[in-house]
Amino acid sequence: MSTNLIAIQARDLSRRFREGSHEHVVLDGVNLDVRRGETVALRGRSGSGKSTLLNLVGGIDAPNAGTVAVAGIDLTNLGERERTLFRRQHIGFVYQAFNLVPTLNVADNVRLVLELNNVRATEIEPRVGELLDAVGLGNRADSFPDVLSGGEQQRVAIARALSHEPTVLLADEPTGNLDEATAETVLELLDRLVRASGHTMLIATHSQQVAGYCDRVLDLHNGQLRQGST
Repeated sequence: MSTNLIAIQARDLSRRFREGSHEHVVLDGVNLDVRRGETVALRGRSGSGKSTLLNLVGGIDAPNAGTVAVAGIDLTNLGERERTLFRRQHIGFVYQAFNLVPTLNVADNVRLVLELNNVRATEIEPRVGELLDAVGLGNRADSFPDVLSGGEQQRVAIARALSHEPTVLLADEPTGNLDEATAETVLELLDRLVRASGHTMLIATHSQQVAGYCDRVLDLHNGQLRQGST
């Protein structure tokens, strides 16, 4: 497959940490290719290394061995500051715990990412309004996170993650704090927005419900990836 069609590529990726005299191997020679525009579920038990792999793809952490590239850029060749700038511009994150800034209202939570990416002021307000309308919260722009339901907070998080048109969207148990009905609504919204914009998405989950929305399912077990089934 042409490298131009690959959004995420990992080769022989390993991550381990030492606890006392014992060394924990979290990822052991992981190889991964995710095509542009593809949605892939990364499935595994708690502690299997799903979040660790997302953090390596997102440039939050560096591997002990191997390489990981996003949009053809080898993150393992970048310093910490360079990875931070790359992540700010090219990666969007959706977390289980929402991670909204509690002292900022809904609009400002979305606006913050655009300001960090030096988007022109004249472009920010229309973009924020467009995104909030897209997630059904155009009338909650001035509300603060503590008065929103869990589903509403996650919709704000989705708008924030997509605000800067990231190359890759990384979602870590995005419905883990939601009841089944709300989770279904959020999943439908996330799937629709991601596919409409042609984004690539890697979702860490243990949920069969989430996996059902994905093009492929990969199981992470004993530090290695293998093809799963929906």
